Amino acid sequence: MSSERSAIILAAGLGTRMKSARPKVLHELLGRSLLGHVLRAVKAVGPERQIVVVGAAADQVREHLAEHAPESTTVFQDKQLGTGHAVRIAMEANPDLTGTVIVACGDAPLLRPDTLAELVEVHEKARNGATVLTAEVDDPTGFGRIVRDNEGNVLRNVEHRDADLGELAIREINSGTYAFDADVLREQLARLDTANDQGEEYLTDVLELAREAGHAVGAVVVDDPTEVLGCNDRAQLAALRRILQGRINTELMKSGVTMEDPETVWIDATVKVAPDVLLHPGVQLKGATAVDSGAEIGPDTTLTDTIVGAGAEVVRSHALQAHIGEGAHVGPFAHLRPASKLAEKAKVGAFVETKNAEIGRGAKANHLAYLGDATVGADANIGCGVITANYDGVHKHRTEIGEGAFVGCDTVLVAPVSVGDGAYVAAGSTIVKDVEPGDLAVARARQAALTDWVAKKRPGTVSDKAARRAKGEAGVSEA
Repeated sequence: MSSERSAIILAAGLGTRMKSARPKVLHELLGRSLLGHVLRAVKAVGPERQIVVVGAAADQVREHLAEHAPESTTVFQDKQLGTGHAVRIAMEANPDLTGTVIVACGDAPLLRPDTLAELVEVHEKARNGATVLTAEVDDPTGFGRIVRDNEGNVLRNVEHRDADLGELAIREINSGTYAFDADVLREQLARLDTANDQGEEYLTDVLELAREAGHAVGAVVVDDPTEVLGCNDRAQLAALRRILQGRINTELMKSGVTMEDPETVWIDATVKVAPDVLLHPGVQLKGATAVDSGAEIGPDTTLTDTIVGAGAEVVRSHALQAHIGEGAHVGPFAHLRPASKLAEKAKVGAFVETKNAEIGRGAKANHLAYLGDATVGADANIGCGVITANYDGVHKHRTEIGEGAFVGCDTVLVAPVSVGDGAYVAAGSTIVKDVEPGDLAVARARQAALTDWVAKKRPGTVSDKAARRAKGEAGVSEA
């Protein structure tokens, strides 16, 4: 028997019950498409070739594979004439396949890599012609049943709609995941017919045909029946998401992560969280996010493709493609947009927005500021209401704020402009020229007072009466 391994993933259906222009296998489940989860499991068995059967919306699936699994090749199934037909055209397109061929469904994302590896190991060690992954479930309605003889040997699979009353009572179901000997698979696919209720070529029939041809047929019963669940509509997708959420969160908590309310914490399968991280309720960690040890996230925080350093704290905030340094503090209600980078112990507080900005070590922007296309030096202080006016309607320009600088409240820095190390900018200024290190820049109109303006221009008003009372004028009532 050849030691080569190949995989065929069935992903040709549109999934009409999803009610979507997107093919079913591309719907997302905690950081990966359904197909992506299956491909990750398949990768664990080390296939030399990975063949994806595409059909409906084939261009979308090919584009997805080019980005996420470029090692895959595709075979086009023009008409969906059954799983047997799909595998047959894949084999015909790859006539030199030898060894073990793994077949999996592209809409079964909960299959664990270790389970698939066990299936292949059992198959190859027993030198079976075919080995099927099965599960025992409480309600087998709609699934193919595994029929065994009195000694427990696999005889055949019977589809639910073709089963008699005795077969309907069987609780062991076919998962749709198999390991085949390539030569046996090729021979038995050629014998398939369409004499069934759906008039399709059933891949499941290969089990009985292989046994009748004298080949050993085995089965591996999965420990966790949820691994074999597929997805046909949005309700089932939500159910799978909840199962995967529980699986991810349990594994993280066992690794040393604290979650105060795991049911409200959603973490993509692609995220990395170190031990001793504290996650408060309402946290969502997405994409390539990574959180280092001792960090505290939440409550009510969403981080996407964001790096969080050790000991940092992020409270009620959103971040996308940002980098938060060790011991930094973000929030509450901060918004870190792409290319925001906070150095060690930097602080971005309430209602501060950053974009393409570098906030230096120990620098502070505590509240109500916009820092876009800016560099803020170490230990600088950014006052309330500070804005870097970075966009002129056509181009973006950069603002440079030096180390130890102090920018007063309600200041507009009109880029391109720089504030030197240790410089001060007076509150309420509009800065259009560079400020030299150590200087104080004041750029605001001189205050003027028009004496008794209210008495002259607003006589008899509430303001007028209040002013007269304050001046001690007689005869002014409270009314």
